[in-house]
Amino acid sequence: MRPEYRLEPCKVALNRVKGMSFRWSLNPYMGCAHQCTFCFVRAFERLADRPADDRYGTSIRVKTNLVEQLRKELARPGWKHEQVAVGTATDPYQPAEGRWRLTRGAIQALGDSATPFGLITRGPLIVRDLDVLADAAVRADVSVTFSVPTLDPGVWRLTEPGTAPPRQRLRALRTLVDHGIKASVGMAPILPGITDRPDLMEDVVKAARDAGATGVWANVLYLKPGTREHFLENLARDWPELLPAYEQLYAQGAYVPKAVSEPVKAEVAELRKRHEIGDRRSVRLEPPPDLPVGAFVPAPGQLPLIPRGAA
Repeated sequence: MRPEYRLEPCKVALNRVKGMSFRWSLNPYMGCAHQCTFCFVRAFERLADRPADDRYGTSIRVKTNLVEQLRKELARPGWKHEQVAVGTATDPYQPAEGRWRLTRGAIQALGDSATPFGLITRGPLIVRDLDVLADAAVRADVSVTFSVPTLDPGVWRLTEPGTAPPRQRLRALRTLVDHGIKASVGMAPILPGITDRPDLMEDVVKAARDAGATGVWANVLYLKPGTREHFLENLARDWPELLPAYEQLYAQGAYVPKAVSEPVKAEVAELRKRHEIGDRRSVRLEPPPDLPVGAFVPAPGQLPLIPRGAA
């Protein structure tokens, strides 16, 4: 089913976040056409009395005035240029971005204000915005995380039906790193009994290193009400033999026991060490050490690699 797009302005662009490593989040869209079966946003949709089942992702809200509103908020005297996480509740490079370009506009606004930000996506479309990402990266700390839980084509098709293939994401990562953008791989979520096999996890880590990833991290599947029902319904269809094990694993709540999650994280940490994952960028786009907040004076060798507007 093709999603419908609702053009609705927003009252605020930046949302305050508590209990995380970042203080602010930014989501250019509400809803996500990727329709991943494990998407944790389904839990928030249920709390808001919106559909968390197969209907989630069939109606996308486009925040038409997001860039203008964001620039107003970034220009306020009280803005402290704290870290902003882009794409915490939607993918900022889902298909809608190809038409409305709100994420691109947001990156330009954040860069112009020398505000640090991190962006998470499954969308290779991000390579379109190399110019504005590079421009922002010489003004503030900029990082991109590509979500690549597995390279297994069967698992990908069943659990991430609306996304680009994992290796396309890794090719996009390679392009960003080659242009000096810090880009890592998030192996999330790892699915117990499905993608937690050591050989499958090593495939991702090796591919991440080959693509030049500056880091790799992993998390095990998190199932809150809303996400839980939808994921288990799909699990019963695709891996019915695993349903009893999952019901037991998540009997006490949204998280698996540490006896399950910690070995997975330890294995990924060991793979990260074994395959020497690290920042090996040959091109560095870093802000000058004496850059005043909100100002930009390019130093030699720190100009954007691609002229603004070239993409």
